[in-house]
Amino acid sequence: MNRLFGASLRVRLLIGTLLGVSAALLVAGLVLSNLFREQVARQFQAGLRVHLDQLTASVEAGPDGQPVLSAALVDARWNKPYSGLYWQVDGLQGGRTVPALLRSRSLWDATLSVPADVLADGEVHVHDTTGPDGLGLRVLERVVHPDDQPATSWRLSVAQDTRELDEAVSSFVGMLVLSLGVLAVALMAAAAAQVVVGLAPLRSLQAAVSALRAGRLQRLEGDFPAELQPLVDDFNGVLDQNTQIVVRARTQAGNLAHAIKTPLAVLSNAAARPDTAPGALARLVDEQVAQAQRQVNWHLSRARAAAAVGGPGVRTLVSAVAGPLVKVMDRVHAGRHLDFDDRTADVPLWFAGEEQDLQEMLGNLLDNACKWARSSVLVEVSATSAEKGAPRPCLQITVEDDGPGIAEALREKVLVRGARVDEQMPGSGLGLAIVLDLAQLHGGTLRLERSEALGGLRARLVLPAAV
Repeated sequence: MNRLFGASLRVRLLIGTLLGVSAALLVAGLVLSNLFREQVARQFQAGLRVHLDQLTASVEAGPDGQPVLSAALVDARWNKPYSGLYWQVDGLQGGRTVPALLRSRSLWDATLSVPADVLADGEVHVHDTTGPDGLGLRVLERVVHPDDQPATSWRLSVAQDTRELDEAVSSFVGMLVLSLGVLAVALMAAAAAQVVVGLAPLRSLQAAVSALRAGRLQRLEGDFPAELQPLVDDFNGVLDQNTQIVVRARTQAGNLAHAIKTPLAVLSNAAARPDTAPGALARLVDEQVAQAQRQVNWHLSRARAAAAVGGPGVRTLVSAVAGPLVKVMDRVHAGRHLDFDDRTADVPLWFAGEEQDLQEMLGNLLDNACKWARSSVLVEVSATSAEKGAPRPCLQITVEDDGPGIAEALREKVLVRGARVDEQMPGSGLGLAIVLDLAQLHGGTLRLERSEALGGLRARLVLPAAV
């Protein structure tokens, strides 16, 4: 069964429709047949009630105290033997029944067998019994008292053959079954057509995917219904993202090859010169290897970040990264006795990216602030509105120090890869450039400003926020 249902969506829909239609028609058939049976039975008993009322009005006591008909009943079936319509008057004396004091000619030499029960004055009981011809009868009975003989009780009974009732119900059920069968076939044909038409867009989607795999298309194209269009759009978005990743990877590979080309050429030229002193060659090798290593780290970091940008469901709590980094910087720069003010601990803001990227950006900003600070470093995070080109919502991370700061004319220069404004401090000139590059990859920005609180440099990092 599981294999059958799992084989095809078309089979699932058709079987589900078949079961649903069959169940609905079965319930409808049962309900309609029962309603019709009840309605016919009510009409059947209403006719018997009319006969019973006519019999009641016609029966009176004769001179001898026995029941007689004051007027003949008009239905001809009363006089036809075993016609299927009968009446009978029984006497009730001291709890004993005297059957057939008076009866219709249709009973001939038979009597109605009515179960013994107790009836109140005017009350009508209904019974099912067997008639003189062995067929089923529906019987209505009533107890009456003659006006001039209060002590006398008669039980009046009228009965009719139920064949008419059964035939009407059987005929209706037969027509109902036929009608519901035709309706079931029509509904299944309509369901099959609906399945074929409804699944046609999926076949078109399959054809488009096949063309995409074969290289005939670059994106899913076609006129798809509103229910499938979001899926197509999301799939095209994934294709675009993968294309961007491939392009970024190729670009980074080319940049890396270009970056290490220069150190390799310098080493090659130095090795080819026979007059190069061993000590000078060793120093040159160390310098160029260090330069190549910095370039490799730079490009690998950028490539890793570029591949991870836009990943679904990725988010990082800012305070969970800032707190440990502040403690690390406090230990690394312990000899300078810096005062760290971390204001991120109680702020529940999330960065829409990987933790490693946030660590690298915030770590470089903190390290730069610790190198130039005289005594204080401030870290703060807050929600902010999106800047031009940045996604919404956004968060803002600021790192401030009380150092000498950077002149406004030099702030753009220090963001260039490899640029340094003070050669006295150790470093490669890549820290702030890495922060800027990673921020831009995530759709964020980095601004260098004067710190109003501490007087030194204020690095303002705006990044996309996760909700």
